[in-house]
Amino acid sequence: MLDNPIFKLNQLPKNLPLEGGISMELVEGVPIFRASKIVQERIETLLAKLQDSELVLAEEKN
Repeated sequence: MLDNPIFKLNQLPKNLPLEGGISMELVEGVPIFRASKIVQERIETLLAKLQDSELVLAEEKN
């Protein structure tokens, strides 16, 4: 069995945006990724279309 140690960070890199579609924050040294409401809604829409077989080719590529 392979060990997968969890690494802890002291701070985020300066080039990561704190606001936007996806944000990242540190919680007890562990990076946590959060999607904005708009991104969450878009993912939900695409998943619903995929389940209903209504996803068009252009949406599949994005």
